Amino acid sequence: MNRALFRLSLRQAASSRRLALLLVLALLPIGLAALIKSTGGGDNGDAVIEAAFQGFVLLIVLPITMIVLATSTFGNEVEDRTLGLLATKPVSRLAIVLPKLLASIVVAAPIIVADAVIITAIGVEEELPKAVLAAAAGSLVGIVAYASVFTWAGLVTSRALAVGIIYVFVWEGVLTGFVSGLRYMSIRGYTEGVIVGLDSGSFSALDGDVIGLPAALVGAGIATVLFAFLTVRRLNRMDIS
Repeated sequence: MNRALFRLSLRQAASSRRLALLLVLALLPIGLAALIKSTGGGDNGDAVIEAAFQGFVLLIVLPITMIVLATSTFGNEVEDRTLGLLATKPVSRLAIVLPKLLASIVVAAPIIVADAVIITAIGVEEELPKAVLAAAAGSLVGIVAYASVFTWAGLVTSRALAVGIIYVFVWEGVLTGFVSGLRYMSIRGYTEGVIVGLDSGSFSALDGDVIGLPAALVGAGIATVLFAFLTVRRLNRMDIS
């Protein structure tokens, strides 16, 4: 991996203004979880998981964070016409894509995983270590898969933010609710599948039409590898002179 490019990409992704915005977004579901817990006593752990974790972190915070970070890894350079400078370096296209992809994952992971772990700790009382591990693992699966998809989107279109929002709120938020089979082509579906597959007891509030753990892991892996490949392929075919 090109370490210099990774450090540069990391500095670009972790700008103070962007981090401040993402941290504020991540704090909102924690506040909601604390409010639900304080007003409902000890019997509303499922409400915390369903409203704050599923309804806020998985539906909004996780995908929006990855849209903001991953679409800009190449998107800004395409708009500024500085991508050609990278292409002139004597390195493979894969060595350009991987640092960009990894940078958004490294910046997002502490924010999203901490969000998931804190809300899980608020909502779950029994077998907390297992629940925390499931929440963290599922969140990481979602982070990596979203990063791959939205990095590609940032390279192929100048409207990657809009594309990402349409995917998240129309495809994952609406269409998968009407056609359950579409969950198998949904990163949110993979994320929930991993979480419930690792700890169905603590996350029973999510256990509806959730896909199985093996299918979730395979789906997330295919999505990650496929879109990383498409990003490399797009970079190879672009006119960036």
